[in-house]
Amino acid sequence: MKVKVISRSTDEFTRERSQDLQRVFHNFDPNLRTQEKAVEYQRALNAAKLDKIFARPFIGAMDGHIDAVSCMAKNPNYLKGIFSGSMDGDIRLWDIANRRTVCRFPGHQGAVRGLTASTDGSTLVSCGTDCTVRLWNVPVATIMESGNSSDCSSEPRAVYMGENAYWAVDHQWSGDLFATAGAQVDIWNHNRSQPVNSFKWGTDSVISVRFNPGEPNLLATSARYACIYKVKVDSYAPREVWETEIIDFLEPFALKEECDRSIMLYDLRVSSPARKLIMRTKTNSISWNPMEPMNFTAANEDCNCYSYDARKFDEAKCVHKDHVSAVMDIDFSPTGREFVTGSYDRTVRIFQYNGGHSREIYHTKRMQRVFCVKFSCDASYVISGSDDTNLRLWKAKASEQLGIVLPREQRRHEYNEALKKRYKHLPEVKRIVRHRHLPKPIYKAGVLRRVMIEAERRKDHRRKAHSAPGSIVTEPMRKRRIIKEVE
Repeated sequence: MKVKVISRSTDEFTRERSQDLQRVFHNFDPNLRTQEKAVEYQRALNAAKLDKIFARPFIGAMDGHIDAVSCMAKNPNYLKGIFSGSMDGDIRLWDIANRRTVCRFPGHQGAVRGLTASTDGSTLVSCGTDCTVRLWNVPVATIMESGNSSDCSSEPRAVYMGENAYWAVDHQWSGDLFATAGAQVDIWNHNRSQPVNSFKWGTDSVISVRFNPGEPNLLATSARYACIYKVKVDSYAPREVWETEIIDFLEPFALKEECDRSIMLYDLRVSSPARKLIMRTKTNSISWNPMEPMNFTAANEDCNCYSYDARKFDEAKCVHKDHVSAVMDIDFSPTGREFVTGSYDRTVRIFQYNGGHSREIYHTKRMQRVFCVKFSCDASYVISGSDDTNLRLWKAKASEQLGIVLPREQRRHEYNEALKKRYKHLPEVKRIVRHRHLPKPIYKAGVLRRVMIEAERRKDHRRKAHSAPGSIVTEPMRKRRIIKEVE
């Protein structure tokens, strides 16, 4: 004869502390709780509202520069450290936790345009418009923790002179090489004063360079056209008139190959560039996905970001929209699931890697045009540098609780997230989760931009309807901004 006995361990229902609630075992039979769906929906609604109530993304500002912050770099060897460079040539190392300057690196006579740290975090490489590349020794973590900035060396370890201004620099993820971008792409070694290799394709000025995280010898660059034309206009005409004449004059030249706005791939193992993608507007910055090294996202001048597969350049994998002005910088999260962008419209946005629209937007009254953004090495925070000389620290999740989270609180947060994910398609939950308060200028610019896009779509539809069948082919947005691919 079989006898079924209820057996329970004391660890399953014993409270950890006397203040904790007594654990209750539930019977999950749906016939016993006929209102379970309605109760869960109400909980999901409350969870979405609580997220809005506790959304406080801004943590603090780091003030110290006297000119616009033009570039930033993370220290891979120290979680709390970040480097920043400004337009007046000042370079600083910041302690994010205490929001203070730990070390300064003076020496550049012009704007600092690029910063990067070596793989081990011991060397900082900077470049700027003064045609120099400088290597600096980074203070160890013990000096940073002590807060004694006098122990920090302010003299560069090496200074390399160039013929033209440098606009960007990036270090290999694993190796001793780093690349600078300017009139051409130069490959440098820490121990050599001259470039070990140089690449040049076309007449463009290279403004961004990024090494691939998975393949150390592969790098991507973006360029802008460097053509200068002389236009004769009436100097007594109103400003709007001669600006229109210049734009009308330059428009035909903007589509020529010698004045392209290209994204190029280089392989250091061969002596020539690999591939080139010519777009209608220039790309300001590039960021590789660290978890999917074959994919990268480009921040473009036309207010959008475009995700590409490096093996297939004929179309973009995804178009990320929402900005109303040029996207200046982009950086992927270490998880590879999200990336952050900074724009000329004075906002910071966070996108899903495969999402067409941003999931979060950050802005303040005093923040001006954002020139650089970075995800922290633990993907918990976002740092932005803007034209108003400040670095700002934001939470990657606006309503995330800071400090120590108890296991019971963590389980509650996970339960709320699961509820919102389950009921996100319902109208009321969807409306609350998607709503973001925008400043009036950005809101109006977004409305105007949508009206212009809709008018262009309606015009193309009417042109196609009144033309011969098959004479006009409508290109998808993923292909529309691409002129051609060159190999």
